[in-house]
Amino acid sequence: MKIQSIIEQKLQDAFQPTHLKVENESHMHNVAPGSESHFKVVLACDAFEGKRQVQRHQQVYGTLKDELAGEVHALALHTYSPSEWLATGAAPASPQCLGGEK
Repeated sequence: MKIQSIIEQKLQDAFQPTHLKVENESHMHNVAPGSESHFKVVLACDAFEGKRQVQRHQQVYGTLKDELAGEVHALALHTYSPSEWLATGAAPASPQCLGGEK
């Protein structure tokens, strides 16, 4: 199973999100074609209601600890309560990679 699919399934199972988008952004970095090492996650769920961003991120990191200890090099997290997501409706765009040499 692809890493992206594993991440999606684990987050779906753990959070029952009202919104979930997992995007492989590896192509924006200095990695081999077809890599699955850099991801952007946009996640809105009831479990985040009333929690600070750091607490939300800790929950996601705990859920994805195996992937973060292995093949995933970077994980951009954009976490929202359902009401925050309804008010915002979009996550910020990811910046271009500035590092790495070929």
